[in-house]
Amino acid sequence: MRGQPDSSSGSVGRRQFLGRAMTGAAATTLTPVARAAPAPAPKTDARAPGMFELNINGHAQLFALDTRTTLLDALRDHVVITGAKKGCDQGQCGACTVLVDGKRILSCLTLAIAAQGKSVTTIEGLAGAEDALHPMQQAFLDQDAFQCGYCTPGQILSAVACVEEGHAKDDASIREYMSGNLCRCAAYPNIVAAVNQAKPQMQIKKA
Repeated sequence: MRGQPDSSSGSVGRRQFLGRAMTGAAATTLTPVARAAPAPAPKTDARAPGMFELNINGHAQLFALDTRTTLLDALRDHVVITGAKKGCDQGQCGACTVLVDGKRILSCLTLAIAAQGKSVTTIEGLAGAEDALHPMQQAFLDQDAFQCGYCTPGQILSAVACVEEGHAKDDASIREYMSGNLCRCAAYPNIVAAVNQAKPQMQIKKA
Protein backbone atom coordinates (compact mmCIF):
# COMPACT_ATOMS: atom_id res chain seq x y z
CA MET A 1 0.00 0.00 0.00
CA ARG A 2 1.30 3.45 -0.90
CA GLY A 3 2.47 5.58 2.07
CA GLN A 4 3.35 2.62 4.31
CA PRO A 5 7.04 2.16 5.15
CA ASP A 6 8.67 -1.00 3.97
CA SER A 7 9.92 -2.66 7.17
CA SER A 8 12.00 -5.08 5.25
CA SER A 9 14.05 -2.29 3.63
CA GLY A 10 14.89 -0.67 7.01
CA SER A 11 13.32 2.70 6.07
CA VAL A 12 12.08 4.93 8.91
CA GLY A 13 8.69 6.57 8.97
CA ARG A 14 8.09 10.23 9.81
CA ARG A 15 6.64 9.43 13.23
CA GLN A 16 9.50 7.08 14.09
CA PHE A 17 12.03 9.66 12.99
CA LEU A 18 10.48 12.41 15.11
CA GLY A 19 10.16 10.07 18.10
CA ARG A 20 13.80 9.10 17.94
CA ALA A 21 14.88 12.71 17.55
CA MET A 22 12.92 13.82 20.61
CA THR A 23 14.26 10.90 22.69
CA GLY A 24 17.79 11.80 21.75
CA ALA A 25 17.22 15.46 22.62
CA ALA A 26 15.79 14.53 26.01
CA ALA A 27 18.75 12.29 26.73
CA THR A 28 21.11 15.07 25.79
CA THR A 29 19.28 17.52 28.07
CA LEU A 30 19.23 15.19 31.08
CA THR A 31 22.83 14.11 30.88
CA PRO A 32 24.70 15.92 33.70
CA VAL A 33 27.54 18.14 32.63
CA ALA A 34 30.85 17.10 34.17
CA ARG A 35 32.41 19.95 36.17
CA ALA A 36 35.94 20.28 37.36
CA ALA A 37 36.26 19.54 41.11
CA PRO A 38 37.26 22.59 43.20
CA ALA A 39 40.88 22.68 44.26
CA PRO A 40 41.27 21.50 47.87
CA ALA A 41 42.01 24.24 50.39
CA PRO A 42 45.60 24.19 51.60
CA LYS A 43 45.94 22.50 54.98
CA THR A 44 47.37 24.47 57.84
CA ASP A 45 49.69 22.74 60.26
CA ALA A 46 48.76 23.59 63.86
CA ARG A 47 52.27 22.58 64.84
CA ALA A 48 53.88 25.21 62.65
CA PRO A 49 55.58 27.81 64.87
CA GLY A 50 54.10 31.28 65.08
CA MET A 51 55.71 34.45 66.35
CA PHE A 52 54.64 35.52 69.83
CA GLU A 53 55.78 38.38 72.02
CA LEU A 54 55.81 37.75 75.74
CA ASN A 55 56.57 40.29 78.46
CA ILE A 56 58.42 38.32 81.11
CA ASN A 57 59.66 40.01 84.27
CA GLY A 58 59.54 43.40 82.58
CA HIS A 59 61.33 42.34 79.39
CA ALA A 60 59.53 41.88 76.07
CA GLN A 61 60.83 38.90 74.11
CA LEU A 62 59.85 37.50 70.70
CA PHE A 63 59.55 33.74 70.24
CA ALA A 64 58.70 31.29 67.47
CA LEU A 65 56.44 28.83 69.26
CA ASP A 66 54.04 26.04 68.43
CA THR A 67 50.58 27.45 69.17
CA ARG A 68 50.00 24.55 71.56
CA THR A 69 53.01 25.40 73.75
CA THR A 70 52.12 26.01 77.37
CA LEU A 71 53.42 29.03 79.19
CA LEU A 72 55.36 26.71 81.51
CA ASP A 73 57.18 25.04 78.62
CA ALA A 74 57.83 28.42 76.98
CA LEU A 75 59.40 29.71 80.20
CA ARG A 76 61.51 26.65 80.90
CA ASP A 77 62.50 25.53 77.39
CA HIS A 78 62.62 28.76 75.40
CA VAL A 79 63.34 31.54 77.89
CA VAL A 80 65.30 29.16 80.14
CA ILE A 81 63.72 30.57 83.30
CA THR A 82 63.36 27.53 85.52
CA GLY A 83 61.86 28.94 88.73
CA ALA A 84 58.40 27.72 87.73
CA LYS A 85 58.54 23.98 88.27
CA LYS A 86 56.88 21.19 86.32
CA GLY A 87 55.40 19.02 89.05
CA CYS A 88 52.25 17.13 88.10
CA ASP A 89 51.78 18.97 84.75
CA GLN A 90 48.04 18.63 85.35
CA GLY A 91 47.27 21.75 87.37
CA GLN A 92 46.99 19.94 90.70
CA CYS A 93 50.18 20.75 92.62
CA GLY A 94 50.71 24.50 92.08
CA ALA A 95 54.48 24.21 91.53
CA CYS A 96 54.14 26.00 88.17
CA THR A 97 52.34 29.05 89.61
CA VAL A 98 53.28 32.42 88.09
CA LEU A 99 51.59 35.82 88.07
CA VAL A 100 49.96 37.20 84.91
CA ASP A 101 48.94 40.83 85.29
CA GLY A 102 49.25 40.28 89.03
CA LYS A 103 46.86 37.31 89.12
CA ARG A 104 48.15 33.85 89.91
CA ILE A 105 47.74 31.25 87.18
CA LEU A 106 48.86 27.69 86.61
CA SER A 107 51.34 27.98 83.78
CA CYS A 108 51.12 24.28 82.90
CA LEU A 109 47.44 24.77 81.94
CA THR A 110 47.88 28.14 80.21
CA LEU A 111 48.90 28.47 76.58
CA ALA A 112 51.78 30.86 75.96
CA ILE A 113 49.71 32.61 73.29
CA ALA A 114 47.13 33.52 75.98
CA ALA A 115 49.78 35.58 77.80
CA GLN A 116 50.46 37.89 74.85
CA GLY A 117 50.05 41.54 75.76
CA LYS A 118 50.15 40.73 79.48
CA SER A 119 52.83 40.98 82.14
CA VAL A 120 54.22 37.64 83.31
CA THR A 121 56.06 37.54 86.64
CA THR A 122 58.05 34.53 87.77
CA ILE A 123 59.99 34.07 91.00
CA GLU A 124 63.06 35.42 89.19
CA GLY A 125 61.33 38.77 88.66
CA LEU A 126 59.89 39.21 92.13
CA ALA A 127 62.94 40.76 93.79
CA GLY A 128 63.26 44.53 93.71
CA ALA A 129 66.02 46.87 92.65
CA GLU A 130 69.56 45.68 93.31
CA ASP A 131 68.16 42.21 94.08
CA ALA A 132 66.45 43.35 97.28
CA LEU A 133 64.21 40.49 98.34
CA HIS A 134 60.46 40.89 98.13
CA PRO A 135 58.88 40.96 101.62
CA MET A 136 57.33 37.55 100.95
CA GLN A 137 60.66 36.04 99.95
CA GLN A 138 62.24 37.41 103.12
CA ALA A 139 59.36 36.10 105.22
CA PHE A 140 59.77 32.59 103.80
CA LEU A 141 63.42 32.72 104.81
CA ASP A 142 62.68 34.12 108.28
CA GLN A 143 59.90 31.62 109.00
CA ASP A 144 61.74 28.62 107.51
CA ALA A 145 58.70 28.09 105.27
CA PHE A 146 60.34 25.50 103.00
CA GLN A 147 62.52 22.43 103.13
CA CYS A 148 63.39 20.83 99.78
CA GLY A 149 62.40 24.08 98.00
CA TYR A 150 60.83 22.48 94.92
CA CYS A 151 57.39 23.97 95.53
CA THR A 152 58.70 27.23 97.02
CA PRO A 153 58.59 29.46 93.90
CA GLY A 154 54.93 28.61 93.35
CA GLN A 155 54.18 28.93 97.06
CA ILE A 156 55.72 32.41 97.23
CA LEU A 157 53.89 33.71 94.15
CA SER A 158 50.60 32.32 95.44
CA ALA A 159 51.30 33.93 98.81
CA VAL A 160 51.92 37.28 97.12
CA ALA A 161 48.59 36.99 95.30
CA CYS A 162 46.92 35.92 98.54
CA VAL A 163 47.86 39.22 100.17
CA GLU A 164 47.32 41.44 97.14
CA GLU A 165 43.89 39.98 96.41
CA GLY A 166 42.77 40.45 100.00
CA HIS A 167 42.57 36.80 101.04
CA ALA A 168 45.01 36.99 103.97
CA LYS A 169 42.39 38.05 106.52
CA ASP A 170 43.17 35.28 109.01
CA ASP A 171 44.94 31.93 109.21
CA ALA A 172 41.91 30.01 107.95
CA SER A 173 41.57 32.29 104.91
CA ILE A 174 45.26 31.93 104.13
CA ARG A 175 45.10 28.14 104.33
CA GLU A 176 42.05 28.07 102.09
CA TYR A 177 43.63 30.28 99.42
CA MET A 178 46.97 28.45 99.55
CA SER A 179 45.39 24.99 99.44
CA GLY A 180 46.09 24.66 95.72
CA ASN A 181 49.85 24.70 96.38
CA LEU A 182 51.04 21.37 97.74
CA CYS A 183 54.12 20.92 99.91
CA ARG A 184 55.29 17.32 100.34
CA CYS A 185 57.60 18.49 103.12
CA ALA A 186 54.52 19.72 105.04
CA ALA A 187 55.78 23.23 105.80
CA TYR A 188 52.22 24.55 105.88
CA PRO A 189 52.27 26.16 109.36
CA ASN A 190 55.44 28.04 108.48
CA ILE A 191 53.96 29.17 105.17
CA VAL A 192 50.98 30.67 107.00
CA ALA A 193 53.38 32.41 109.39
CA ALA A 194 55.33 33.79 106.43
CA VAL A 195 52.20 35.23 104.83
CA ASN A 196 51.25 36.89 108.12
CA GLN A 197 54.73 38.38 108.44
CA ALA A 198 54.84 39.75 104.89
CA LYS A 199 51.29 41.10 104.83
CA PRO A 200 51.83 44.40 106.74
CA GLN A 201 55.10 45.07 104.88
CA MET A 202 53.43 44.55 101.51
CA GLN A 203 50.55 46.84 102.47
CA ILE A 204 52.99 49.58 103.52
CA LYS A 205 54.95 49.16 100.30
CA LYS A 206 51.80 49.29 98.20
CA ALA A 207 50.56 52.42 99.99
